[in-house]
Amino acid sequence: MSSQKGNVQRTRPQKHRNSTAFKNTKYDTSQRTKNILSVGQDGLCKRCKEKIEWKIKYKKYKPLTQPATCTRCHQKTVKKAYYTVCQPCATSLNICAKCAEKKDIVTEFAPDEQTQTAEQCEMEQEIKLLSERERRTLFRLKAQGKLTDGLTKEDGEDSEPNKGNVDSATQGIDELNCDSEDEDKASEEDGSEGEEKVDAYTLFE
Repeated sequence: MSSQKGNVQRTRPQKHRNSTAFKNTKYDTSQRTKNILSVGQDGLCKRCKEKIEWKIKYKKYKPLTQPATCTRCHQKTVKKAYYTVCQPCATSLNICAKCAEKKDIVTEFAPDEQTQTAEQCEMEQEIKLLSERERRTLFRLKAQGKLTDGLTKEDGEDSEPNKGNVDSATQGIDELNCDSEDEDKASEEDGSEGEEKVDAYTLFE
């Protein structure tokens, strides 16, 4: 750096450089480090996500030992370190969960365990109401990957995903039944036409 007054710009490159990049799991393979690396950073804007990822990369991340207080609802519902807004408030207000500002969210919040458990129970209850044939068709469509979230939306209105899957499966079953009935009718008509032809040939004999 120059000794001139007011000259704070350095022209030379950095003197000491690391030959290898820092690796946070090189000497630390504890379960705590594995848990920190597995923490998902969702509901954040791009800048806030980069900040937390930097803390994780260079072992500066300190997880919470108990839930923190949300700055919006003032309840102890913040479960991730460096977050200032809980998931329900951030989702309803459409703000970043760290800086609490209305910015473009990079990754949306994943559904929590309670919501997934409730949806799973509802799905099981609806499957129990189906007949054996409809249940087998539902499992076959699910194995083929034809039950997607796109089937749960009709006319731009969101509906329950599991219910939409069951309804789509039952609709597919009805279509299969209609197709089988049409085939039976077609086969009956072909049989009746064949009988009439035979009768006509016998008359000419």
